[in-house]
Amino acid sequence: MTGGSLKSFWDFWASKISIFEIFIYYLVLLSYTMEAVSLKLEESFLHDIEEIMKKHRYTTKTEFIREAIRDKIKDLEKEEALIRSRKLYGASKRKTTNEQLHKAGEKAFEELDKELQKN
Repeated sequence: MTGGSLKSFWDFWASKISIFEIFIYYLVLLSYTMEAVSLKLEESFLHDIEEIMKKHRYTTKTEFIREAIRDKIKDLEKEEALIRSRKLYGASKRKTTNEQLHKAGEKAFEELDKELQKN
């Protein structure tokens, strides 16, 4: 490999490594970083999943189910954050000024934003 350009670097490696080899490396890497989980589904439910997969261009059931689980986890975390913020900044028996209410709302929003940024 001669020259110092990034293009020559990629050209060199592109000539040495095939797409197939990269794919195999990816599969091996996945096998070391992920645990297999067995799942049984009703036939009608599985058919519904396959129809949605086609409509939204998912290539594998694994990809679809993995993303669905991630989305569910995010939804549950958001729900928990909202419940905590309602408990912290919920209705008070004392009189609250508009300024206090505004400050409490800003603080609740900031905490919720921080919580959602973690995801």
